[in-house]
Amino acid sequence: MTLLSKIFRNVQMDCNTEKFRPIHIRNLNVEETSDKTPLAIKESFNIERSKMLDEVNQEIRNKQKQLQLEVENTRQQIQQELNEWNNQKLSYQQSAYEEGFAQGVEEGRQKALADMQSSLKTANEAMQTAYENAAAYLQQQEQVILELSIRNAERIIGIKLEEDFDLFLSIVQRGLKEAREMKEIKIYVSPYYFNLVSKNREELASIFPIDVPFMIFVDEEMNDTDCYIETNHGRIVVSIDEQVKELRRKLVDILESME
Repeated sequence: MTLLSKIFRNVQMDCNTEKFRPIHIRNLNVEETSDKTPLAIKESFNIERSKMLDEVNQEIRNKQKQLQLEVENTRQQIQQELNEWNNQKLSYQQSAYEEGFAQGVEEGRQKALADMQSSLKTANEAMQTAYENAAAYLQQQEQVILELSIRNAERIIGIKLEEDFDLFLSIVQRGLKEAREMKEIKIYVSPYYFNLVSKNREELASIFPIDVPFMIFVDEEMNDTDCYIETNHGRIVVSIDEQVKELRRKLVDILESME
């Protein structure tokens, strides 16, 4: 800074050297210079720097606290959502388990029902096949038994006729009783039994009223046990073979009625 005393003295010196020269006062804008020393400046700088550092540190601490708070809030929110998800997961698992269990039970029930129906169908088919086989076997055996019975009957009758000659006469009597209502009776026998029937004519004729004609004829072409009766309404066969055939027909009718 330039001192006014120095300027004023210089002006006086110039006035002495020159006779007259007007002096103009100009408005000098002189900057104010700091009167602080570098040490003071440094101290002020350090103070300002420390202040700024404190503010920055405080700002950092505030930010850290805020960040920690946000982190904690976020953590709690995440934990809450995680808990909710775990609860939902357990609920979903339970629902899935119950649904799967119910589906498994239903599938098991349907499979058991299908297996049972298949087993019943197989059992019914087996029973039907066994029944048909048994029925066929019994029918076959019944025919065999029938044939054996007829043959035995024929054999027994033959033996009885050989042992008891009058047995043929009783067979003829049974045939004549069927014709007792007829008006005319003719009986035809083989030569083998002609004498037997002729000797018992009165006994046989007593079956009919006395006014009914009763005649006995011999037929040489007939078998020994053949015999038939002619009436005014038709012929009645009373031979042993015919009796056996009639027995066969009746037995067959009985077997067929039992099926």
